[in-house]
Amino acid sequence: MFARQHALDHPGKPAIIMATSGETVSYAEFEARANQAAHLLRDAGLRRGDHISVLMENSIRMLEIEAGAERAGLYYTLINSYLTAAEVAYIVTNSRSRLLFSSAATHAVAAAAAAQCPQLERLLLAGMRAGSATASESYEAVVAGYPADPVAGESLGAAMLYSSGTTGQPKGVLRDLPEVPPGEALPVMDFVRGMFGFRDGMTYLNPAPLYHSAPQASVAAALRLGATVVVMEHFDAEQWLALVERYRVTHCQMVPVMFSRLLRLPERTRTRYDTSSLECIVHAAAPCPVHVKKAMIDWLGPIITEYYGATEGNGFTFCDSADWLTHPGTVGRPILGELLILDDDGNDCPTGDDGTIWFRGATAFQYFGDPAKTADSRRDSGSTSTVGDVGHVDADGYLYLTDRKSYMIISGGVNIYPQETENLLSGHPAVLDVAVIGVPNDDLGEEVKAVVQLTDPAAAGPELAAELIAYCRDRLAHFKCPRTIDFVPDLPRSPTGKLYKRFLRDAYWAGHETSIV
Repeated sequence: MFARQHALDHPGKPAIIMATSGETVSYAEFEARANQAAHLLRDAGLRRGDHISVLMENSIRMLEIEAGAERAGLYYTLINSYLTAAEVAYIVTNSRSRLLFSSAATHAVAAAAAAQCPQLERLLLAGMRAGSATASESYEAVVAGYPADPVAGESLGAAMLYSSGTTGQPKGVLRDLPEVPPGEALPVMDFVRGMFGFRDGMTYLNPAPLYHSAPQASVAAALRLGATVVVMEHFDAEQWLALVERYRVTHCQMVPVMFSRLLRLPERTRTRYDTSSLECIVHAAAPCPVHVKKAMIDWLGPIITEYYGATEGNGFTFCDSADWLTHPGTVGRPILGELLILDDDGNDCPTGDDGTIWFRGATAFQYFGDPAKTADSRRDSGSTSTVGDVGHVDADGYLYLTDRKSYMIISGGVNIYPQETENLLSGHPAVLDVAVIGVPNDDLGEEVKAVVQLTDPAAAGPELAAELIAYCRDRLAHFKCPRTIDFVPDLPRSPTGKLYKRFLRDAYWAGHETSIV
């Protein structure tokens, strides 16, 4: 089932509510607007399998355009709204997008990017103020001229999202489109519904940017179920609690940095709000320190579930609270694809030993327009794939993440994965956020450095640095511990909580020659 049936069954029910502005669209309104968007796309000459891009902050318009593309059989690429014009232009060009949609907030970047994309045919701006002087077309003015009934010959479209590009240029993740009507979702949508415990009649709270794969998939699945979806414009810890209470939220997907922000609220703030309606909170996207997850379960109860997977969808593991409490730190056991832990020679790693994480026999994908990158991610004639993460399994088959292979530090010939040190430092009361990276060392090649954002920036200084180093050395093998610590006002994280270590590393490696990426 998708929005059309819900528009018939309960036309006045809120489909989407924007958390701060309160803007609301009913299922009948959402269906009509999605159909108008589909007509616009078809009238622009786009046909099944063509591509468009959307550069917007969280908004109802963004979701309407997605829904229109899904009815017109198109691939739509949602672009990180914090990217520069050059980064946006790369994705628009690489995806072969013929139309680009932007908002008032993103228009300056979109216009600058469009000037670098010779294949782009149109730039449409949602939310254009009356009398604005711009060469872009007003999305609202154009789409208003189209009918609200379904477009002829509807065909299922889908997202083609890009990997985050934390270790190089982002890559478009493409899956083949079956020739089916839009009411028949891709199989991955049913998988998402089951993994997240979604049900009819739920209320879903989205606290993350909709351009990211997990929020995009979960919101799409919720709307297919006829849920009311509350969309936060930006994450704020106390507002999240207030929204749960106000709308009696049942389901939510989050990332670990959001957990940390919630837990750092004063106790009187956390207990002020009624969270009893919550049935399931799913988290993923980044490793969650053990002490953070345990504190969340202690607070909200055994409703925290976790999965490990990638935009590529090449395999998934999953665990509920009960599994996690008996295997602290795990990201679960495989539920899609056969899990393999292999060494650099392609041999199976013994239980407990770290290796590259591979999945066999899960969903097929390719990197759009890049057969070489697709081939690099495969083995065994393409049936087995990896995104380059490192981890190990225990005797019960539960997976534990160590780090991304590309973040590995090689110091004096010893391989060091920073995640363990980061998890430890994140538990120190003075630390708000932390990144552990390898920096140049003339003798060792690389040495371990911690870059720390403090709870109280005024506490920064050599005394606290020495305290944090000693804190690590009391609890970890010394070679894993930072030799030095730098304090920064903020760490470069995406709104989805992903740490951009490449940006940190580039500053320290400027002027050095290194083969380490």
